[in-house]
This record gives sequence, structure tokens and C-alpha cells, in this order.
Amino acid sequence: MRRCIVSPEAVRDLDDIKDYLIRAAGIRVARRVLKEIRNATQFLSREPEAGHRREDLTDAPVKFWPVFSYLIVYKAGQHPIEIVRVLHSARDVHAILEEPH
Repeated sequence: MRRCIVSPEAVRDLDDIKDYLIRAAGIRVARRVLKEIRNATQFLSREPEAGHRREDLTDAPVKFWPVFSYLIVYKAGQHPIEIVRVLHSARDVHAILEEPH
């Protein structure tokens, strides 16, 4: 059984995070951050209600889970959960989530 579904947008987000962190902080930092994100997605797969809603950011039926400065955005009401986006919290998360896919 798959632990979670990862949207194409989230895959792109993770690739962008990796590329940025390698350039800005080095491979060790990139690996550590991505490992923590992966650990968090595994946790959320087991405990999908652990996250919280952010009605200030979106009306969509998604939950949020922070990892360092990143927000994992996911749909919890399905099995397996779907990771919708992984976004740095300094970005305009509201605008990004309101963009059509």
C-alpha cells in the first residue's frame, strides 16, 4: 500500500527545494531538510489528522504541517493522503494555493 500520493506540483516543489538548498547551503543541509520532510510525510500518512487547517491561507480542504521553514500542504480526508504542495513559509502561500492547477 502506498503511504501517500505526491502531486506533480509537490514533486516540483521538492526538486526546487533541493536545488536551492544545494546552492545556498550545500548537499548536507539539503539532505537533512529533505529527510525531515520525508519523515514528516510518513508521520502524516500514519496520523493524517495531526496537521491543522489554515483558513487564513485557503478555503481548500487541506491541512498544513510545518518542517523547518516549509509547509507541507496535504489532503487528509482520503487514504492514502495526498501531498499537494511543499512551500517555504516566506512565500505568498495564499496566492500559490489559489492558482489553478
